[in-house]
Amino acid sequence: MKLLLAGDIVGDTGRRAFAKIVARLKERGEADVVIANAENAAGGKGLTGPLAQELFKAGADALTLGDHAWDRKELPNYLETEPRVLRPANFPPGCPGRGLATLDTDWGKVTVINLIGRTFMRPNDCPFRVAEDLLKNSALLGKTIVVDMHAEASSEKVVLGRLLDGRVTCVFGTHTHVQTSDERLLPRGAAYITDLGMTGARDSALGRDLDSVAFMIRTSRPSPFKVATGDPVLEGVIVDVDARTGKARGIRRLRESVKNESMVLGP
Repeated sequence: MKLLLAGDIVGDTGRRAFAKIVARLKERGEADVVIANAENAAGGKGLTGPLAQELFKAGADALTLGDHAWDRKELPNYLETEPRVLRPANFPPGCPGRGLATLDTDWGKVTVINLIGRTFMRPNDCPFRVAEDLLKNSALLGKTIVVDMHAEASSEKVVLGRLLDGRVTCVFGTHTHVQTSDERLLPRGAAYITDLGMTGARDSALGRDLDSVAFMIRTSRPSPFKVATGDPVLEGVIVDVDARTGKARGIRRLRESVKNESMVLGP
């Protein structure tokens, strides 16, 4: 099974890039199951139900969120009805939605877990403890288990990867929108990368228009961040999974452009 993990989708630019590139990768046999972080899909902040459905039609099998989960007021009700959209499992008890989903796929059951970090982020429950608790309930889990750690601090992502190594298929980081080059199989076999990167305009500041971000940085005045449009790309990884065992056999870093159709893969 080829598992495509796509970095944070930013606005209309990211959604269009996601649809075009996922279709291309599926046609080439590079993507069987697709999981994407979509917390910036609606105008750069948050997600809506209609946009989630747009991404499902474009090929996503599950969508994860992060610190912008509640930025769109209509999303909490939608999360109660759509199990394929996850919010971090370590949000405080009583939050709408769920942080774990097990998908039925042609390659067997695939479990997706969504977590959020605490360093330089809003206060939340401990992601390490919550991950341990979720993995204890084997009845909820498929053989293939992937974990999105949406975090600012690289150290939290690295530690979670090592903590879960040997018990999950893959741990991947999201949130910074900057792709890291540390994709690898960890000592006990889990695939790992600190940050997938971004699906959006590469000619941008994290998917936002450079001028609007520069104005805020230079003046310290609030400024609405427009979604950028230049050079749309999809960044992420492709994980080669033995679907019978749920073990990762390899991980390749991906950056594919809508404009020139070029693919850049890590080792």
